[in-house]
Amino acid sequence: MNPSPLLHTMLLFFFFFLFSSTHSSHLTHNHKATISLSFPLSSLPLSTNITSKIFTTSLSSTTSNNYNFKSSFKYSMALIVSLPIGTPPQIQQMVLDTGSQLSWIQCHNKVPKKQHAPTPSFDPSLSSTFSPLPCTHPVCKPLIPDFTLPTSCDQNRLCHYSYFYADGTYAEGNLVREKFTFSRSVITPPLILGCATESTDPRGILGMNLGRLSFTSQAKVNKFSYCVPARRTRPGPVPTGSFYLGNNPNSLGFKYVQMLTFSQSQRMPNLDPLAYTVALTGIRIQGKKLNISQSVFRPDSGGSGQTMVDSGSEFTYLVDEAYNKVKEEVVRIVGPRMKRDYVYGNVADMCFDRGDVIEIERLIGGMVFEFEKGVEILVPKERVLADVGGGVHCVGIGNSDKLGAASNIIGNFHQQNMWVEFDVANRRVGFGRADCSRLTK
Repeated sequence: MNPSPLLHTMLLFFFFFLFSSTHSSHLTHNHKATISLSFPLSSLPLSTNITSKIFTTSLSSTTSNNYNFKSSFKYSMALIVSLPIGTPPQIQQMVLDTGSQLSWIQCHNKVPKKQHAPTPSFDPSLSSTFSPLPCTHPVCKPLIPDFTLPTSCDQNRLCHYSYFYADGTYAEGNLVREKFTFSRSVITPPLILGCATESTDPRGILGMNLGRLSFTSQAKVNKFSYCVPARRTRPGPVPTGSFYLGNNPNSLGFKYVQMLTFSQSQRMPNLDPLAYTVALTGIRIQGKKLNISQSVFRPDSGGSGQTMVDSGSEFTYLVDEAYNKVKEEVVRIVGPRMKRDYVYGNVADMCFDRGDVIEIERLIGGMVFEFEKGVEILVPKERVLADVGGGVHCVGIGNSDKLGAASNIIGNFHQQNMWVEFDVANRRVGFGRADCSRLTK
């Protein structure tokens, strides 16, 4: 498989919020106190095979009703978490994706195209808590049909689904119920997820958006956070970051921006109401604030222009007007050095040859994404350009209009060396600068 590395997990208008109600229970455990868990999470290019890792569990009690799960992960392009699913647990690798809803795992032993070794697949026959959804389940027969996620009855009268992503990748199989078994005392209730028998991705998806069927909603996760380390720029070990499910002890230093919410009457054709939408207010390059109207970063009457924070997108994306202003400034600074007639992934055309990288970084300098209440994402000059292969480096920003998405998306490339917390209970997103690689040592 060779999916677009830019926007692997952004969905095309998949709105499960239209479905009728489903079961979504709290995590269950044998104690009333909070449970704190720790085991591995990895983040690697989607084309890289990762072997399952052994997980360790640590328990600690507090007076909170929340629970905490802490992981470490290796990062280069996508965040890959290894989670224990089923009874007894089988370790499954899943892309941590705040931009999608449905979680799904691999349930076949086929080797996806262009993969040289099989990825460990979930074996339903080995789990005592696995159960497929029948066609009569309300998720399989929504009150309002969702034509972007067709469900149908297979020959065994089980609920069959097909899930398509913006980059052309897909997964299909049966919708099922299964537990996440973190330890003997910490087990989720059966959660609805996909059990893929056909897919173009070698691993599954952990859907973490605000949708009713996301892991966040079904498991009643109040907050979660991750710290993406800086990418390696030379051969060596893959950088390691951190992930928390629940309370983060570092959150006292976070700065928060409120999420924008949308009522049912505000639902618009191009709006994703299940995304973590925030109010981006401006962009600075070399300390100069670009002449971009704030309205460009908010949904218009058709829903285009919302700004979302998405761990499943590698690059950051801007709508046409904002992208052109950034490009205009980059051209002004280093225009003669740009590769001519070169477009990466059909969306990014601010690119340079490897030999010019250090000088280009020095000339462009840092970049800042501004939010309300003075909250900022600071991008140092060393992380303005992304190595896209073939001796080419590009500014890590794409034009979302070229994708037909018409949204502003803060991708994980611009979340390096920073805590990002999704405080679902308080409807806010927090940011905090950190040396993410050191946090796991």
